[in-house]
Amino acid sequence: MIFDFSTIMVLLVAVSGAIWGIDAWAFRARRQARAGGADVPDPMLVDYARSFFPIFLIVLILRAFLVEPFRIPSGSMIPTLLVGDFILVNKFGYGIRLPVINKRIIEIGDPARGDVVVFRYPEDPSTPFIKRVVGLPGDRIAYKQKRLWVNGEQVPYDDAGTYVGVKSAVMHTGAEKLVEHLDGKAHDLIVTPRAYSFDWEGTVPPDSYFVLGDNRDNSRDSRFWGFVPNENLIGRAFIIWMNWDKGPDLKRIGTRIE
Repeated sequence: MIFDFSTIMVLLVAVSGAIWGIDAWAFRARRQARAGGADVPDPMLVDYARSFFPIFLIVLILRAFLVEPFRIPSGSMIPTLLVGDFILVNKFGYGIRLPVINKRIIEIGDPARGDVVVFRYPEDPSTPFIKRVVGLPGDRIAYKQKRLWVNGEQVPYDDAGTYVGVKSAVMHTGAEKLVEHLDGKAHDLIVTPRAYSFDWEGTVPPDSYFVLGDNRDNSRDSRFWGFVPNENLIGRAFIIWMNWDKGPDLKRIGTRIE
């Protein structure tokens, strides 16, 4: 079991519901009988449990099954995502999963090549990671000389000039900015020409995905620790709702994540 926010909400729903339910079933009638049938106030604990149970339940449903917010703590997805971006993640697009155990009970869809996904880091499932899916089950993936190959074909790239970073991303100013076309979907990425190329080649196993960061020379991703099992998926990142990196950046509010 992973002790995260969903686990806390499940426990709060269970405890508050149990207090409210047990009192209604076993104790409330006795209190009224002792008062001669008159309506008597509930104990404070029961009153709080009854009041907060629906709130806990609504929050649990929203966070576990619909959308969940995350904050970007590192620069591994520059230029798509910056340090301090607050994002929303679609929790149901890849199937309905039970909270806590993360078991998929209703299949709706699977990640597509190019999706930006949040997942539980395979080496420490309590830690959420965010990367871009570049390899689907059965794909032959190669990353060499800072270029991606899928099933024997090099992914097309366009030169987008030189990257100019701001705030925490200023250290990456001067990197080469490219537009990568994955299955007809375009997204920006950066590479550092003088940095060592972390090359990799292999086949993605069943029910797993190969992921890369868009900041290709500054990302710990599938090249280092392996594949993302389907069971580790949390959802697809789809929008930036706020940015706070040494102050707010209002221009990033509402930016769609492509």
